[in-house]
Amino acid sequence: MQFRVLGPVAAVTDHGDPLPLGPAKRHSLLAVLLLHPDTAVTVDRLTGALWEEEPPRHSRTVLQGHVSRLRALFTEYGAAAQGIELVTQGPAYVLRLPGAVVDAHRFEELLGAARSLREPGEAVSVLRDALALWRGPALAGTVRSPLLENAAHALEELRLAAVEELAAAHERLGEHGAAAAVLRAEVAANPLREPLIAGLMLALGRAGRQSDALDWFHRTRRLLADQLGVGPGAVLTDAYTALLRAEVAEASVPSAPVVAGVVAGAGAPPVAAPGAAVTPDPPAGPAPALAAALAAAQLLPRRPRGFTGRERELAALDRATAGAPGPIAMITGSAGVGKTAFSLHWAHLRHADFPDGRLFVDLRGYSPAPARDTAAVLREFLLALGVPAEGMPGTPESLGARYRELTGRRRMLVVLDNARDSAQVRPLLPGGEDCVTLITSRDRLGGLVASDAARPVPLAALPAAQSTALLAAVLGPDLVAAEPEAAVRLAELCDGLPLALRVAAARLATGPHRGLAAFAGELSDEHTRLDLLRVEDTGVAAALGLTVRQLPEPARLMFHRLGPHTGATLDTCTAAALADCAPAQAAAALDQLAAAQLVVEAGPHAYVLHDLVRLYARSLTPGCDRDGLLRLLDHRLHTLLAASAAAEPGGEPCCALPPGARPAVGIRTFDDRAGALAWYSAERDALRGAVEAAAAAGLHDRAWRLVLLQWPLIVWQVRDGWVPLLERGLASAELDGDPGGQSRARALLGWVLSEEGRPAEALVQLERAPELAALAGDTAGEAIARINLAVALRRCGAAERDGAHDRDGAGEQGGAHARDRARDLLVRALALAERAGHTETATLAHQHLTHHLLAAGSPAEAAAHAARGLALAPRLAAPRRVALRTLYGQALAATGRTGEAVRQLGDALREARLHAYEEGEKAARSALAALGVLTDR
Repeated sequence: MQFRVLGPVAAVTDHGDPLPLGPAKRHSLLAVLLLHPDTAVTVDRLTGALWEEEPPRHSRTVLQGHVSRLRALFTEYGAAAQGIELVTQGPAYVLRLPGAVVDAHRFEELLGAARSLREPGEAVSVLRDALALWRGPALAGTVRSPLLENAAHALEELRLAAVEELAAAHERLGEHGAAAAVLRAEVAANPLREPLIAGLMLALGRAGRQSDALDWFHRTRRLLADQLGVGPGAVLTDAYTALLRAEVAEASVPSAPVVAGVVAGAGAPPVAAPGAAVTPDPPAGPAPALAAALAAAQLLPRRPRGFTGRERELAALDRATAGAPGPIAMITGSAGVGKTAFSLHWAHLRHADFPDGRLFVDLRGYSPAPARDTAAVLREFLLALGVPAEGMPGTPESLGARYRELTGRRRMLVVLDNARDSAQVRPLLPGGEDCVTLITSRDRLGGLVASDAARPVPLAALPAAQSTALLAAVLGPDLVAAEPEAAVRLAELCDGLPLALRVAAARLATGPHRGLAAFAGELSDEHTRLDLLRVEDTGVAAALGLTVRQLPEPARLMFHRLGPHTGATLDTCTAAALADCAPAQAAAALDQLAAAQLVVEAGPHAYVLHDLVRLYARSLTPGCDRDGLLRLLDHRLHTLLAASAAAEPGGEPCCALPPGARPAVGIRTFDDRAGALAWYSAERDALRGAVEAAAAAGLHDRAWRLVLLQWPLIVWQVRDGWVPLLERGLASAELDGDPGGQSRARALLGWVLSEEGRPAEALVQLERAPELAALAGDTAGEAIARINLAVALRRCGAAERDGAHDRDGAGEQGGAHARDRARDLLVRALALAERAGHTETATLAHQHLTHHLLAAGSPAEAAAHAARGLALAPRLAAPRRVALRTLYGQALAATGRTGEAVRQLGDALREARLHAYEEGEKAARSALAALGVLTDR
């Protein structure tokens, strides 16, 4: 776990995933504790930090709540294992943690280490590492209290000191241009900080840019007069005087190699010594204008504004461009993920690494305009490298040869943006081993990896914390801090795509006044989301359209068929059903879509389809693709039947396919119960979406079946919010006029309500279920309905008995009646299941009869039912056998057959452990403990 205060306050896991810290006050609490590690911080001091003005009367309670939530987060993410602990110490709190996990601590350590180094090159490296820890203004996202503002100011002063020391180290190396570049960015942010400006002026003067240096003085003098009504201070005046008298030390110009008779890298004439005439040495080779042009080959666009996050990807790009000669890094990702901004941000960060220039071109591989002609690009590059127009080679081959010649002995950066394929890129690769090439593309460019050892740096969607940070950078932190939950929701609806986030921010900033929550509510409507994520000619749909236009025909046709899909995950079989093709054809098309970054490969034959991409695919099909939706729904039903058979082996399907269902093209297989349940869990949201789509299209015969066939997961995760889905399924069964579907839906809904402790509501559903099943001729369904009704009655009767306080024993009488009726229902259910030959249902009836008879004081009869159930159970799922064996052991123990009971319970415990059935293991262990048998845990 790592903590960050040099920018937005955050806590992240070792994988870079942010912890959900919550509101600004909790960020502020953590910030104060991080600034005083292993130190007792009093409640009064914390209160002063969390409230800008007079704190409310309940401030202590609020503070305790935030402390409690932080502790819970630390526990959830295993902080104690790293020595991180938040403890109470009298009227104070102490955050105990290793200093290395706080970025401010690491920054100060690196700064101290740099100051102790004698070698300026080493100091530059260490200072860069220190400054790379900063991600924005210190303590961002916290309350604006004096304590935190003072702390942020102190940290910022320390950062500026590090910047000044980095510039000084560059100066000692003779890298005056690099020193000026370091200082220029800070001067732009601190236009009245005179020591910074003085340092910039002197660095520019030493780099031979005296006029630029003097311009900075006059600009600052006017700004001081206009804003503060004062003149320049001594440090600024001294720098100005030194420039005028040419007292700046002579620039150190390293010897440069000669290329085609041109001296490359030569700077402007040095500033003369005091009193000497300025007489520059005569240039070696052609005119100095050509040499200056060569030294200043700069085609890079400006630094992208509002860039945030991507620390892990920036580090990956550092690794990809290090070590190997002439490294090539490919930044790949989907439309709108921010590839160009990322490459430009890195290029500006590494400005000093490329003293011979930085070239950039938009190849327009995915653009409304035609792709760039290679010869035209080479001519632009050669012009930037100082080749005059009249001396330009005439053929594409000679243009490329001259380009490689001029870059062969240079230390340059070449950015090839928006490439369509590898063939478009290869002629533009520079010739030098000290050159670095960045390529951005929506395609994975596998050919370039094979031919030129290019190293991929994939960009994915931004995580939630970085998405909200981007919104804050564009909209301002106050607006985002005022509605943090809405900001997170907005980021989710934008799929973490920087393009979508920027468009959403533009809508908020330029449209009618509305808050983040209101706009997030508008974006929640899938029918209008893409329209809202468009401003003028910029939008998600337009960006995706350019990608789709370049797809091979099979992939383009597949993409057009993906609209009805309802989930984020997509497998080959589902895609084949949607496209009405063979699975092999679907797999080939999906590979092409993955190469174009429209789907993300998540595993063998498994892909992720983000919401905005899915909505765009849907927008390509006018109206409702009813045939595609039917193919999808019927495929889902086939798959659900296979999953339920694997999850509950030996069980009977709860429903058949609807009339007219399409045959299965290709259905995934499930090796075992665990695999089937894992699929159920992973597809839960997609299946809910399929139910909603079916109901909206009036396909109610599919909708209720899609609900009921999820019963294996519903039963084993019964208290996980299934009621709304089951109510939707019951409504569709009623609209479909199917009594069997209604019975099954009511039986399952009643069971869930009973398990949730809502017996009265459960009985409303369960009382009608048996008669509906009988009306449909569904014997197994009637048996299940009776079992579920019996369980609910038993629980309701127990509640009445336990809650009865009347003197005439009405509660006890009511409980006895419920128990008697429950037994009759279970006996009848068993008879129905046995008559129909439904093994799984008969076993279930035996299990509940065993439980019922044990509670009623009839252990011998209970043991007999358990034994009969176990005789049927070998074909069934392990949890059913474990439950029956545990009940059998308890019944045997109650009849005095202790030895047999221990054997049965031991078998139950071993099988539960084998199948990782924790609830069954706990029950078996508890039953053994009741017999005085201790087990190891």
